[in-house]
Amino acid sequence: MTRHLLGMLTPSSNTTLEPVTSAMVADVPGVSTHFSRFRVLEISLSQQALGQFDPTGILAAAILLKDARCEVIGWNGTSASWLGFDTDERLCERIEAETGAKACTSVLALNEALQLAGITRLGLLTPYRSDVQAAIVANYARSGIACTERHLGIQDNFSFSEVTEAQVREMAHDVMRGPAGSRPQALTVLCTNVRAATFAAELEEELGVPVYDSIATVVWKALRLANVETAGLRRWGSLFAL
Repeated sequence: MTRHLLGMLTPSSNTTLEPVTSAMVADVPGVSTHFSRFRVLEISLSQQALGQFDPTGILAAAILLKDARCEVIGWNGTSASWLGFDTDERLCERIEAETGAKACTSVLALNEALQLAGITRLGLLTPYRSDVQAAIVANYARSGIACTERHLGIQDNFSFSEVTEAQVREMAHDVMRGPAGSRPQALTVLCTNVRAATFAAELEEELGVPVYDSIATVVWKALRLANVETAGLRRWGSLFAL
């Protein structure tokens, strides 16, 4: 059996994406995921918080995954959604140049999925602060996607992992209220430290729209880059049937 080694760059205070990612790929023979961390403690627009995403630390973590001969390296984080999508594009170029692996990110994968599905109205669900959320909404507006959003106003990155399923479900149902013609065509739970992927398929059935979780998006794209069929992961959501 051909082995497919997928590397995932992980915020240091994230306790959700590793178990969820591992559970997803457990359904795919021959695929394993391997994690490398760099320090991220908070999400805000302060200079200190923004500095956490300097490429130097991320690239150092990526080079450790090169040692494990990962064929794909994914940045399993959402910082480009407020910093600008071009930051992830440049990061992928540098990861590929430094490691020889193919590179992807949660946000760029989400954007690709939205384009494939023809989504122009997006329900944006996050645990983030209002100013971070506003920056995300503005970036999507510049890309032609109108966001209806709900957020929880949390700054501490570890605390995102303590957001409950009930809180996510409440945001999801709330954002879908309103006239049918203006409702979101899809939802995203945009934070890789929120455990939403485990019930995304249930939300899709309840709400009648795709739910693109940001842990799931990078798994989906990494598998595609490794030329691994994703349809077997359909129980994790309609994303894997795109």
